[in-house]
Amino acid sequence: MIEWELYRSFSHVLREGSLSGAARVLGMAQPTVGRHIAALEGALGLVLFTRSPTGFLPTEAALALQAHAYAMESMAATLERTASGFGHGVRGTVRVSVSEVIGVEVMPAAIATLRERYPELKIELVVVNQVQNLLHREADIAVRVSRPTQEQLIARRTGTIEWGLHAGSGYLARCGEPASLADLASHTLIGYDCGTPFIREALRHWPQFQHANLALRTDNDLAQLALIRADAGIGICQVALARSDPRLVRVLPGELSIALETWVTMHEDLRQNTGCRVTFDAIASAMSSFASQGEEEQT
Repeated sequence: MIEWELYRSFSHVLREGSLSGAARVLGMAQPTVGRHIAALEGALGLVLFTRSPTGFLPTEAALALQAHAYAMESMAATLERTASGFGHGVRGTVRVSVSEVIGVEVMPAAIATLRERYPELKIELVVVNQVQNLLHREADIAVRVSRPTQEQLIARRTGTIEWGLHAGSGYLARCGEPASLADLASHTLIGYDCGTPFIREALRHWPQFQHANLALRTDNDLAQLALIRADAGIGICQVALARSDPRLVRVLPGELSIALETWVTMHEDLRQNTGCRVTFDAIASAMSSFASQGEEEQT
């Protein structure tokens, strides 16, 4: 059996591109990492890296093993997180995956309150718009905009988040407020750079947001929000978020509205993990409160 630490060193050399970089991340001496790579190559009977002046270049064999090594690393981290949450009291490490805007605008306050109540609990916040695979345990808990279909996942609906057109009050004072979707042609529109299935579906209903019509483009939701707040133009953001920001004004509420259900999900194997359980409840409560802010505007 090949020791796990050899694969761990291998995965870090792949990421860092050098023995010295991997050693810094792992907190090891560079010669130790070098011995690990040599031992792994000997055990596998493969050359995994070619040495060059710019660093360690992975061979075809190394690239073929890359995904498996990363999966082993992820599973080892999951094992440690899961084990740390059992026993007396609320403790351990919980990995939470949320979208960019939710991660920055909603989660910090919820996590601060959670940590104040449970100081031995550690939270790893993964802020990405890509869906993390809970079955492969890339995260322990995730906030999603659709109900998961996998039977192994626990899911709690936390409300509906509405998205709509918004602009900064300074932009509207300078450029005027559109009276119809057709008027958007004379305004600076903020939106996506690369299309997604969701965007393509939305364009069927709102062709005004075709890529060619967007003057300011970015796939980073936080950057789009920052541009709206900076009075750069008109863009789409969550109604609940805009409601709490006096700088933002809803534009054409009767013309453009996107409602997405939100769900907090967790693998059923973590049901008895006290750290995961209290984190799940705290995130669900925070998302419910956030969604209700937008619902208040509708009433």
